[in-house]
Amino acid sequence: MSKPVYALNLFNIASKKEYLAYAKRSAKDVRNHHGRVLALGKYQESVAGDITPRQVFILVEWASKEAFDSYCNDPALADLHPHRENGTKDYIWQLFEKLEDLKPIFN
Repeated sequence: MSKPVYALNLFNIASKKEYLAYAKRSAKDVRNHHGRVLALGKYQESVAGDITPRQVFILVEWASKEAFDSYCNDPALADLHPHRENGTKDYIWQLFEKLEDLKPIFN
């Protein structure tokens, strides 16, 4: 059975118009592909770490890696993804598996 995954999105806005075109439509399409936005945020400050800050963070929970892949590869969304690509810069998009506790990390 596939496990849920979290997609961490960190990025800067390159084009407000392009990103808004993506954002207005993507929420419905994410849900249709078994994803759920858990958190949105605007950069506030760096506390620790060596990553260059990004303006925006979004955390999405996907029912599985396959659900995430279906969103990314759905031919019906081929016209949607360029709005994200053209509307953002310095994009970091990482997947994390969902854990109930930290035991798998220490095994």
